[in-house]
Amino acid sequence: MMKNYIFVGATSLFLMTACVHHEEHGHEADGHVRETAEHAGHSDEIILTPEKAKAAGVVVETVNPGRFREIIFTSGQVLAAQGSETTLVAAASGVVSFSQTVTEGMAVGKGAELLSISAENLQDGDPVKRARITYERAKEEYERAEKLIGDRIVSEKDFNALKENYENARLAYEALSPSRDGRGAAVKSPVGGFIKSCTVREGDYVTVGQPLLTVSQTRRLMLRAEVSERYYARLGQVSSANFRTSYGDKTYSLDSLNGRMLSYGKMPGDASYYIPVTFEFDNRGDIVPGSFAEVYLLSGERQNVISLPLSALTEEQGLNFVYVRLDEEGYGKQEVTTGASDGSRIEILSGLKAGDNVVVQGAIHVKLASASNAIPGHTHNH
Repeated sequence: MMKNYIFVGATSLFLMTACVHHEEHGHEADGHVRETAEHAGHSDEIILTPEKAKAAGVVVETVNPGRFREIIFTSGQVLAAQGSETTLVAAASGVVSFSQTVTEGMAVGKGAELLSISAENLQDGDPVKRARITYERAKEEYERAEKLIGDRIVSEKDFNALKENYENARLAYEALSPSRDGRGAAVKSPVGGFIKSCTVREGDYVTVGQPLLTVSQTRRLMLRAEVSERYYARLGQVSSANFRTSYGDKTYSLDSLNGRMLSYGKMPGDASYYIPVTFEFDNRGDIVPGSFAEVYLLSGERQNVISLPLSALTEEQGLNFVYVRLDEEGYGKQEVTTGASDGSRIEILSGLKAGDNVVVQGAIHVKLASASNAIPGHTHNH
């Protein structure tokens, strides 16, 4: 009878132990599932430490709906505003040598030497030296005759001829102003202003009267946009513009260049379906007159529009993405739908909400980190 009790007790103890072990194992399994689920929730997170983000120039902007200008995108051209222009021509034949770096758009002072023309190594020799020799000889003869005419040793007719030769030689020599280095004739700007164009290069051979440079005295430029006639009804609301030249990626704002609208056409030209819209703005020296441009005409404002700098966007297979900062070192890739652009910012129609922290500079570095440093098991638990 006693053996039966011992057997039953042992069996009960075994069952209780098995139940406890099963329960503990069940808790372990459940904990592992939760942990795995937590890892899976951040499987697309990109890890970029604050130190690396700062070194890469990553800048984050908090999405805040605000005002956004309606735009009309078109093309146009930067033109020189009406003003005094002076064309500098070669006073002698010879080889061009620049006295300083000359670039279109740079400011020059009155009397500044820009280049020189020398024929020192050519057959006819340096015209400046020849003119100086002729001038000095004519001056010497004139001064000698001036002393002798009182004693009637030199006739008045001969004296007048010597005086005329002297004056002509003097004018010819002064017209060929010697350069700073003494080699050739200097070409100086007769007025202060800006270099509008330069038609010669270092080492070019030029002849007398050949145009070399054009200096404009105006500090204003014009932007002429050509707008499709279908936008005619909206032109009355246009007040300013942004533009980007064909030779650079910088977007200029007419508001920051003291710009203003001059006029817009009331109808297309005879041989065109486009309406001209003309603005005037300050010439800051780095905008080349004559260059073509992409133009963003700015009209009425809309409120509560989400927009981002163009630098925030990355493109993959025709889709636009931005990178949203999730925490101190975590970033997520987010597809967005874009709308209008004013040349510097772009409207975001979907994919973001107010308060999102979006990478607006250095997005390419976050994109590279997504390929090399993505950590599927990141849980925010540090």
